[in-house]
Amino acid sequence: MIKIFATNFIVSRTPFRITLGGGGTDLPFFYEKEGGFLISASIKKYMYVLVSKRVHRDLLLSYSKSEMCSSLDDIQHPVIKECLKISNLADHLAILSYADIPAKSGLGSSGSFTVGLLNAINAYQNKYVQNEELAELACHIQMNVLNEPSGKQDEYIATFGGLTCFDISKTGKVTSTPLQIANSTKQELENNLLFFDTGILRSANDVLADQKIVSETEPEKIEHLRKIKDIGYRTKKVLESGNLDEFGTLLDEHWTQKKNTSKKISNPDIDTKYNLAKSLGALGGKLIGAGGGGFLMFYANTKLSKTNIRKKFSSLGMNEMKFPFESKGTKIILDLSEGVQ
Repeated sequence: MIKIFATNFIVSRTPFRITLGGGGTDLPFFYEKEGGFLISASIKKYMYVLVSKRVHRDLLLSYSKSEMCSSLDDIQHPVIKECLKISNLADHLAILSYADIPAKSGLGSSGSFTVGLLNAINAYQNKYVQNEELAELACHIQMNVLNEPSGKQDEYIATFGGLTCFDISKTGKVTSTPLQIANSTKQELENNLLFFDTGILRSANDVLADQKIVSETEPEKIEHLRKIKDIGYRTKKVLESGNLDEFGTLLDEHWTQKKNTSKKISNPDIDTKYNLAKSLGALGGKLIGAGGGGFLMFYANTKLSKTNIRKKFSSLGMNEMKFPFESKGTKIILDLSEGVQ
């Protein structure tokens, strides 16, 4: 018989995401002036976080690295350190994480980790927190405590899940509304989206910080984000009406505007691959996330175009991934209390 030496043994599962429209308008330098709007979708790729009581007093941490810490001040991982500080946890604790997809892939892994860790800690402390409070606390840690140049999308979609629209006021208040998309349209959209790994792992913070600097030194660049916000509203309309070919065209329009917000968004190799996919029948696409690397996403509406794109990109050594939509946000998938054996 295996005995678990823990007063609590919690595992959370938190989805990663892709952006369908309005990406970048969730950044403070933009929404504080203009307000933001975007559509995001959680996917069936996940961040798992385990929080457990330890017999020993020190803190055992395992993520891409391992740490054994005698105090909070010794913790190197900034998110773990700040989440524990806010939660008033300081000892006798193990925290382990595992991700289906590596960090720096453009799928919002940092936001998913922060939300998943906070969700697991709340369950460990037997606390119930509303979705909006959880998402806002995760944003507060990333944006205010750690001063990361990030936005609000990742933490909110990781919390709420589904295909969701986020309106962001100039004060930063986020209103979350499910996208009113028919199940048949959602299935067709899922079937027509293709995802290829560029093999480039990059820090989103580098790209986002450059966007902020450019917006301050070249104010005219803000116009591109205004257009992206408008494209986001139009994307909502076409998805809810079932006009997926127009969605593909809007993806192409979005990508053109996004590349103009920072020179770090794309590069000649990515541009070549994007144009290649279009020549093979893709109606549009983009890099998922901030840009610079990660996954290329394309929309193609015929079997022939999808087959041709897959064959060509496979010959280039680019791995295709499937990202089915996930209807739920972060959740506790294992909760073992004292005395379970």
